[in-house]
Amino acid sequence: MTGAALALAPFPGSQVPDIGIEMRVDRPDPNALRLDLEITGDVAAVRLPPRAQRSRADELWRTTCFEAFIQGRGGGYVELNLSPSGQWAAYGFDGYRTGMAPLDGTQLQDSALDLHPDRLTFTATLDLDRAPVPAGPWRLALSCVIETLDGAVSYWALAHPSDKPDFHHPDSFVLELP
Repeated sequence: MTGAALALAPFPGSQVPDIGIEMRVDRPDPNALRLDLEITGDVAAVRLPPRAQRSRADELWRTTCFEAFIQGRGGGYVELNLSPSGQWAAYGFDGYRTGMAPLDGTQLQDSALDLHPDRLTFTATLDLDRAPVPAGPWRLALSCVIETLDGAVSYWALAHPSDKPDFHHPDSFVLELP
């Protein structure tokens, strides 16, 4: 993992498995994003989607999924969904939950999942070179959806500024990446 570890917290009052989640984020070049995620603890309780061919897919957030939101200058932002299955998605938004459209020009360069009895690591690098990503320094919101084997779903993020889980909330963008 690169960069400082950032602890994600579950949404207050959520039923959560006995795990901890940390993410590290890096911008290896101006138009790329690398995410390193580590889940420690009772990872056997986490439902992982079956491995699939690396491809785009919608609604990955319905089960265990890792997410990053990128905002630059202006009101638009990018949502990236990364599944431990190997599938991924990228969307652009004009403003808060408005103007959602698939983000063309984005490619998942690589991803890797490593599973141990008490630790899961997931790494992904996205090439955003041909995508209309926001200019300038990026403000990021990092989050995860975790589904357990018993069907409980918990929502993890760097910040939970709303009275309900809302990864799109403008005050969720708490990390600046030059």
